[in-house]
Amino acid sequence: MSIFFPLRRFQVRLSLSASLVAKADFIKESMPNLRKGEQFPESFKGTAHPNFREGSEPWLRFKRPYVTIPPFRPDGEKESTLKYQAIIGMEVHVQLQTRSKMFCSCDANVFAEPPNSHVCPVCLGMPGVLPVINRRAVELAIMTGLAINCQIAEYSVFARKNYHYPDLPKGYQISQYELPLCQDGWIDIEVDDQPRRIGIIRAHLEEDTGKLFHAGDVSRIDYNRSGIPLLEIVTRPDIRSAEEARQYLVKLRTILRYLGVSSGDMEKGAMRCEPNVSLRPLGSDELGTKVEVKNLNSIRVVKQALEYEIQRQAKVLQSGGRVEQVTMGWDESQGVTVVQRTKEYSKDYRYFPEPDLPPLEIGREWVAEIRSQLPELPDARRDRFVRDYGLSPYDASVLTADRAVADYFEACVATYPQAKIAANWIVGDLFRRMNETGKDIEAVPITPQGLAELLTLVENKTINLPTAREVFGIMFDTGQAAREIVTSRGLAQITDESALAGAVDRVLADHPDAVQQYLAGKVTVVQFLIGQVMRATRGQADPQAVKRLLQERLDALR
Repeated sequence: MSIFFPLRRFQVRLSLSASLVAKADFIKESMPNLRKGEQFPESFKGTAHPNFREGSEPWLRFKRPYVTIPPFRPDGEKESTLKYQAIIGMEVHVQLQTRSKMFCSCDANVFAEPPNSHVCPVCLGMPGVLPVINRRAVELAIMTGLAINCQIAEYSVFARKNYHYPDLPKGYQISQYELPLCQDGWIDIEVDDQPRRIGIIRAHLEEDTGKLFHAGDVSRIDYNRSGIPLLEIVTRPDIRSAEEARQYLVKLRTILRYLGVSSGDMEKGAMRCEPNVSLRPLGSDELGTKVEVKNLNSIRVVKQALEYEIQRQAKVLQSGGRVEQVTMGWDESQGVTVVQRTKEYSKDYRYFPEPDLPPLEIGREWVAEIRSQLPELPDARRDRFVRDYGLSPYDASVLTADRAVADYFEACVATYPQAKIAANWIVGDLFRRMNETGKDIEAVPITPQGLAELLTLVENKTINLPTAREVFGIMFDTGQAAREIVTSRGLAQITDESALAGAVDRVLADHPDAVQQYLAGKVTVVQFLIGQVMRATRGQADPQAVKRLLQERLDALR
């Protein structure tokens, strides 16, 4: 089947098959908009349905004409932004980690799967099918709402958001509008060591769309993603800079990963950001015209797009122009925002309650049960690391930014209680090797107990610090245990002073100039001599024992 659509004045109109047009017309003419509080007719309530799997469907094709819109390029005079204050809001779409899709039983693990291989009549929007709410998706949404300090609604309603686009097979999206599941929350961030609270208007459930792939004048549609559960989190316009936006997204993604509700992997589309930004003169309370930037797929890009858009709007206002309310895209190759379409308003989507789904009635007992399952969240864990382990706020923040890293640290100090030393090794040596190899904490071959064993060998003076770093590198490359490496390679520290005496005497004999400098009062030269002894013993000598022997020999020469 081929689907063709013309692009006209940024409004997309999709030519549907006769059956889908008939279905759309029937819904439009026969379904009155229900008012808030009205009950759905019994015939429209969701019921169980079979999930028909017909196998992989071919890619659906449609022709896509190009529209070229020259980008606005500011000339770099950033001083113009000093007269204005940025007002930024953020919409974040989060894919929830459920086994099945939002309204059908199709497998939701669709990343890198063959196109149109995880679809059924429900997520393809075929006539006569009925959606069924995914209970696990509702549970994960409530869990997230509690973690970001939202109120959980006792009564919530799904709604149809009507718009036509090729990646939306039904011609509408099942979302929530007037009665969302979660509302009135907040997330705290820090920017330049100053606390900032970002208000959350709402967090509501909806289904994802299909995905378009453009090649020349032809675009292809993969509907595997269609119907994946999404949680849309919408902030109040409380963000005041691109850096604040970045910090908010980092904190939100950390919370989502702590909860286990989403991978937050933006490269795979598991978290997509749509900031909106307007400018107003400094000292003014009146909001300006906002511009939305759609579907940004990394936190770095969000920051870049906002910095550019703030400068662009400042230049428009500075020159006496007027900012238009439009939807922008981000051209990463050019580093500019580009107009995609004129901005829609909520009335353009013709929301009305979804007739095929019953309202959600959320019992307080269920909310309390979900609240009891919440893990310790990043801020609370950071504060505990400072309080209980004596870490600096910086080290605690770095360790708790990733739940798996924080777990690794705590497993290590359960065996080796010197928390500061363990933190230094994890943040320093371990992170360095992780960055070099591209491995995350779950994939490193050194277990927390293995690192604790290595640090214990250092503390017991079985090996010294330089040797420990050598052993650490071997552990990371091979997965061998620290004690096994030390024993098999003969790396144990030489602490017996009688065994070190010969090396010390040879170094003094080989460096008479250094000896004379010490005797003349240049005591710092002893560090050079210690280094020579360490080299002679392949780094295995106990530095303190070497220093003591050297000073005894040198003082005897005075």
